[in-house]
This record gives sequence, C-alpha cells and structure tokens, in this order.
Amino acid sequence: MRYVYTILVLFLLIFSNACRKDFSTIRSTGDLTFSKDTIFLDTIFSNISSSTRSVKVYNRSNSAITIPTIALGRGEDSFYRLNVDGIAGKSFTDIDILAKDSIFIFIEATIDVQEVTNPIYTDSIVFDAANNVQDVDLVTLVQDANFLFPSRDAQGVKETIVLGQNELGDDIVINGFLLEDNTTWTNDKPYVVYGYVGVPENKTLTIEEGTKIFFHANSGLLTQPGATLKVNGSLGNEVVFEGDRLEPNFSDVPGQWGAIWLRSGSTNHEINYAIIKNSTIGLLVDDSNDSDVTLEIKNTQLYNFSNFGILGRGAHINGENIVMGNSGQSLLACTVGGTYNFKHSTFANYWRNSVRNFPTVLVNNFLTSLDTNGNEVITPNDLQEANFSNCIIDGNQNIEFVVDKNDGALFNFNVQNSMLKFDTEDNDVLNNPLFDFNNTALYQNPILNGIVNFKDTRTNNLIIGQDSEANGNADITTAITVPFDILGVNRAITPDIGAYQHITFEEKDNN
Repeated sequence: MRYVYTILVLFLLIFSNACRKDFSTIRSTGDLTFSKDTIFLDTIFSNISSSTRSVKVYNRSNSAITIPTIALGRGEDSFYRLNVDGIAGKSFTDIDILAKDSIFIFIEATIDVQEVTNPIYTDSIVFDAANNVQDVDLVTLVQDANFLFPSRDAQGVKETIVLGQNELGDDIVINGFLLEDNTTWTNDKPYVVYGYVGVPENKTLTIEEGTKIFFHANSGLLTQPGATLKVNGSLGNEVVFEGDRLEPNFSDVPGQWGAIWLRSGSTNHEINYAIIKNSTIGLLVDDSNDSDVTLEIKNTQLYNFSNFGILGRGAHINGENIVMGNSGQSLLACTVGGTYNFKHSTFANYWRNSVRNFPTVLVNNFLTSLDTNGNEVITPNDLQEANFSNCIIDGNQNIEFVVDKNDGALFNFNVQNSMLKFDTEDNDVLNNPLFDFNNTALYQNPILNGIVNFKDTRTNNLIIGQDSEANGNADITTAITVPFDILGVNRAITPDIGAYQHITFEEKDNN
C-alpha cells in the first residue's frame, strides 16, 4: 500500500509540474499579427458542418504575452466554433504566446439557414487587449437545399436498393433509396444526395434547367429497369452534377462520388445541356434490352473522372456536341458491343494524376469476366455500329483511339472527318487492318496527330484556337444535322471539327 501511495504522489508532482507555467508574460498590447485578416469558409449547406479553416496568430515581440480574451464577436449565439491551441469553445481567457512564437486557431461553422436573415453569414474573432482590440473577420455563404438520403427502420437498419441476386440467390444491394413516383426536380434549391437515389421501374425523373445536384461520397443516381431520366438543361442554365465538397480546392478533384448509372433495361434517357464532373464514372450506361435508344446526350460537358467518363456496356448511345476531359482510364469506352454514334464531339484526355493504361476512346465487342475457377472468359457481343463524325480524339498518350475486335461477333465502326491522336512505330499495331487509315470503308478524311490548339487542357478549357487543324475541316453534310456548336455558335457555313467552333486567342491564351 505504501508503494502505491508513493507512486501516486510522484505522479501528482510530475503532473502539476508539467502543467505549471514556468515563464512570465506581459499583457498583450494589441500588436498581434495574423496569417489572414479574413477567413472565408466556403459555401455550405444548411445544417451541414463546414470544412475546417485555420488562422495563425503571431507574437512577433521579444516578450512572452498573455491575450486576456479571444472570443467570437457574436458570443455564444454564433454559428461558428473555435479551437484555440487545442481547446474547443467560443470564448477563451488568458491565452499565452511565447516570444517570437505563434498559435493556431481552427474555425468551423454549422448554420441553419432558417435562423439567418442574410445568406452571407459573418462574424469575427475578437482579440481583447484593453484599448487595443484586434479582430479577424469570418465570412460564410450558406445555402438552403433539398436533402435526399436513405431512411432507417425501427431497428435502425438503413434503406437499400436491390440490384438483383447473386449465384446463391442472395440479394445484391446498394446503399440508397427509390423515389416514389414520377418526379420532377426544380431549380428552386439545390439537391444534396446521400447514398444512391433510384428512379423506380417504369417511372421518370425529370430535372429542370439550372438545377444543381450535389452527391456525397459513395453516392449517385441510378435507374431501375423501365425507368427514364430526362435532363432538360439549356445554354447558360445547365444542369450540374458534382460532389458536395464546395471548397475551391475540391472543384476539380476526381472520384468524389459514384456515378449516374443507367441500368440495364432502363431506356429513352435524354440529357441536354448538363455538366457532370468529379465522380468515379460520369455515366455508366447498360443495354436497354430493346430496340430503343438507351441515351440521347447533347451539349454536355463531362470532366474529371477517376475511372471512365462514359462507360457504355452493350448500350445504344447517340451523342452530339459532347466535351469530355480528364479521366483516369478512358473518357469514352464503347464496350460489350452495342450502338454508338457521336457527332461534333471533343474527347481530350490529359490525365496527369497517375499512370493511365487506357486510350481516350476505346471500342470493343466483347465482355471479359472470370469463371468460378478464376479463369478468364470472353463473351462476344455484336457491335452494330460505332460512328465518329467530325470528332476530336486527343490526349497526352501516343495512341488515343483503340478499336479491339473479337471475331466471334459483328464489329462495325466508321470514323469520318475526325482528328485522331495515333502516333506509333509499332509494326504490330500499324499492320492491324483496323488501323489502316487509308481504308476508306473505315476512315474518311482522318487527320492524324494534327495540331488541335486547345485553349488550356489543364483546366479542361477545350475550345480550339485559330491555329487548329480542325478549322474548316468538318464534313458539311454531318454539320448541317448539328448546325450550332455547344455554345450556340452557327457552324453551318464553315464547320470545324469538334464540339466548338474556333475562336481567336489572345497571345497569352495559347496552350
């Protein structure tokens, strides 16, 4: 017992000595300096916590100081929260800073839009030094939103969507929920989605122009068999699909959410004037199991995908005025056969985040899978057609257009008046009849490895300049069927290849 008592006394002595301030300070005289004079907490949604921001407070004097108080200007009623030198709260007293030293203050906010009169919510961190008050301003824009998420039952089990059954007859599920009926999303407030929101069988989700949809991590949108998605954007009022991290440093980060998955058996999807960005897969499009077009997509931009921009699997996709940039694998993968027609589209993959093993555009007519023994199984499926007219296919690899044929199924493709990045001296590739660019049955007027002259591939600004070899080289017959470019510029007289008619760059704009 004496031994235990001795240990306890020693522990208390050590602890009290560690906590004792062994230096003297003077009262702050208001000469603090700060790493920032204003902290902007980026746009947040109502009742959702912001990201954490920080400010560094410097004592540049030769003496250790004590700051009498550090507090939020709005006091305990403020929607901001502070952490000062490791202590959480909204007000603090007697904060010490050694000579020529500094402390960190971390700031967060959770704001109820119903309790603020102005969507721009402000406060300040006040440093009280008697008659020398200093402060750092805090500014946040808060938005109201429609929050969509899976419900939980009485036992706390989260709602899921059944995707099918596995070989053992067990349900294959995904974290998410189904809409109840035909649904229209309006542009009154943005939508924030947790989990996958599903369009039920034989129902339609219509999304009006100007609507913004933000997906949390591992979230997305899917359609059940027989369901339909209608995205009705317009020029200048595009429908936007992106992640829910609104900080500027997340504006172009791939892989923040899952995908828009148009599942097998769903059909008659239409997307016009949309922007889809920063997901794992932009559009995952399966076969529709009938003669209908799976997806008509027009005037749409797709950027920044960790895997694929558009992945078609036996689908029927018609696209025009499509702009795609930056994907970890292919921007466009027309796989497992199907029917694909693209006119006046720009595919430019300048992925710089890691090694990329796929071309910008990939076309094949088979499915590769593994059997129960782990052996590779190849299942052919007819490629009815894959047509590229007046398209740019470019990127930062030598070969950016690959067609991969299995002889067990149809393989029909055609490339007309298009620019292709295809730069190789590999004889095995050059001797492949699928890459015989002089074969007019497959290729008409191709431009190989030409000067594209994009404005800025690093920011996915893929409009072309006056020095592009795309200028004036589009097929006029095809151009008449798509008379305006993605920006509404008339291309009927001297059409350019790609989704944009060219502009004249200022000298500093040339990429």
